[in-house]
Amino acid sequence: MNDDNPKSWKAHLKNPMPSDWAQEIDDFEVQIELNKQGKVEPRIFAETRLRRGAYGQRYDNGHRNDGKQIRHLKYPNDGLWKGPDTHWDAPGMQRIKFPWGGITAQQLDTLADLAEEYSDGIGHITTRQDFQLHFIHVEDTPDIMRRLAAVGITTREACGNSVRNVTACPLAGVCRTESFDVTPCAKAIFQFMLGHPDAQDFGRKFKIAFSGCAQEACGVVNMHDMGFIAKKVTVAGKEKRVFDIYVGGGLGPVPYNAKLLFENHPVEEMLPVTQAVARVYGRLGEKKIRGMARIKFLVAKLGIEEFRKLIVEERKVLTPDPRWTGLIEQNSEEKPARAAQNLKAASLPKGFLDWKKTNVYQQPQYGYVAVTVKVPLGDLTSSQLRALAEMARKYVKETVRTTVEQNLLFRWVSEADLPALFEDLRAVGLSASGANTISDITSCPGTDTCKLGISASRGLARELSRRLDETMAELPQEVRNLKIKVSGCPNSCGQHHISDLGFYGVSRKSGSYTVPHFQLVLGGQWKNNGGSYGLAVAAVPSKRIPETVQRLADRFVKERLKDENFQNFVQRIGKVEIKNMLSDLAVIPPHDAEPSLFTDWGDLREYTIADIGKGECAGEVVAPSEFSLTAAESKAFEAQVELDKKNYKAAVDLAYESMIFSAEGVVRTRNREWTGKPDATIAEFKRFFFDTGEFVKHVNNTQFAAYLFKAQENRLSNPNPDEAHRRVEEAQLFLEAVHSYVANVASSPVALLGK
Repeated sequence: MNDDNPKSWKAHLKNPMPSDWAQEIDDFEVQIELNKQGKVEPRIFAETRLRRGAYGQRYDNGHRNDGKQIRHLKYPNDGLWKGPDTHWDAPGMQRIKFPWGGITAQQLDTLADLAEEYSDGIGHITTRQDFQLHFIHVEDTPDIMRRLAAVGITTREACGNSVRNVTACPLAGVCRTESFDVTPCAKAIFQFMLGHPDAQDFGRKFKIAFSGCAQEACGVVNMHDMGFIAKKVTVAGKEKRVFDIYVGGGLGPVPYNAKLLFENHPVEEMLPVTQAVARVYGRLGEKKIRGMARIKFLVAKLGIEEFRKLIVEERKVLTPDPRWTGLIEQNSEEKPARAAQNLKAASLPKGFLDWKKTNVYQQPQYGYVAVTVKVPLGDLTSSQLRALAEMARKYVKETVRTTVEQNLLFRWVSEADLPALFEDLRAVGLSASGANTISDITSCPGTDTCKLGISASRGLARELSRRLDETMAELPQEVRNLKIKVSGCPNSCGQHHISDLGFYGVSRKSGSYTVPHFQLVLGGQWKNNGGSYGLAVAAVPSKRIPETVQRLADRFVKERLKDENFQNFVQRIGKVEIKNMLSDLAVIPPHDAEPSLFTDWGDLREYTIADIGKGECAGEVVAPSEFSLTAAESKAFEAQVELDKKNYKAAVDLAYESMIFSAEGVVRTRNREWTGKPDATIAEFKRFFFDTGEFVKHVNNTQFAAYLFKAQENRLSNPNPDEAHRRVEEAQLFLEAVHSYVANVASSPVALLGK
């Protein structure tokens, strides 16, 4: 891109980005170019872009799958380029990490700009406190990443087989029931695990969550790969902060409850334990079968007692790291923007009291409240994002967080400012009441943008929310408190397993037609950090789900015992009875008798599942040696570019880096966990592959390895054009030799997997 162009990414930078972030983005941009040229294997590029948060999505000829026209498409006719990575023949999605949900006004402004310039004008909040931009193009992602990095945001490891976003209670630090503020701990674990060498060889993704207490749901620790629940204990007469640490939770088609790994574990041991878990998971977790590659399957296979023994032993052999304690701050740095003042009982705006009842939380700090901005389906327009940024500056000193229920939370609002904040929210269409009630429905993207979507989860959530909002005043309190969550397929991205009324998309055949359905899931528990999981009861046509909700709510109100919650009510009357009461709704009439059943919510077209594809919720498992060779390709390519520019020293240095990565690729066929420094890598290569004749045997030429040793001995501090040219060429020859070696030994599982 021309940096002199006023629309280039450099024109938008207000702050310098960290140098390592800048280099990673530069490397990714090279990978995009190599992929376009067919020089990167598609599965390698797929995992590379996933680790940068760039995700394939469903795309429907300039329309969303909810039938609405896309407002902004850079290349509306031909998508991107018809490159080797076919996931990117059409626009995709950029996931943006916000650890523990913390987001600043400046970052909100940047999201607004990016949504407007590169996407469809919408920023979407996810169920793990991230943001997503949809309908973006892979060629734009490096510029998007640079703009984000300039305001302190990285997209690294937002997707792929990596440690994903670290989530935490959005109320942490201002919660009345928490043991202590987990924000500093969530911040520390994010910083420590980002790019950590012990977290680069997973078979699938790894999700971490923090909760300030056991009884609420803000952290939903039970459904995470690893979770921390804050506690306080008294030791020798002194109060001490500790965690109950859980592992092996997860939703998906078959959910697993997390198991208690350590009870009352010291906070200062949080990071080494996490590192130990990552190492054991990376070493023993499934690599070949993606469906069995989550840590929950490893914990289930070994049993929690054996798994605990492995972690204890792994902890003993870890090299001490000053960051284990150095990264953990004692307290978060949040401060209020305005002095605490009580709400005055003067004339209040219309609708204010209803909004205050459901959307305002009294903080333990006198005179301050937390305000939930209810965000339907998690979608915010660019103008709304900018308005929220201004409110963050005006009312709360930018103390804003996203929530796992796809809302925004303003913390440290002075009570006296509530009416003015309500009016400002109303001016941009965000003053709806009902936050955290039955009408505040969580939904995954479903058929709108997800390749795995079967039914229109967002369309159903939108319709249910509309109807429930219209009747909210008439609903009994016990119904208002229910949770509804919707997923477009069985994978539970909408968290349907841990809600009172859960739904996930399926389909059914009726003659020659396919009918969109949702499975009703009952028995889930949102409280107690997602304390228990529900089970499917009945499949009902999508268009009849509102009637299903109505019947269940009516019967609950009519027949519930005193103080009986919905979960206990379902258990008491039994799922057989519930299925019977819904049996008539499950019957599919002839097409002409009720044609609307054969379409999905928000889409007038006849329903089909023909465009359901392969999902990308985790990248394909790729051997570490292949990542090293991909990096070597990038450096070799960059060396040629610098040579063309007559930057001879830069060309030589990049050629040497390419050789190091090539040698690392060979070493990793023996030891996939290898992360040694350059000299150590060369020594390892020489000892086990060159001196033994192993490398020469498969390559049949000793000269190629000699290029590496020569480059190590003579780094060419002031190369002339010929020397630079030869070094770049030698690097390419050594790289090709390494490719041949890896290809020749690929048939040996022992050689590739190593120790």
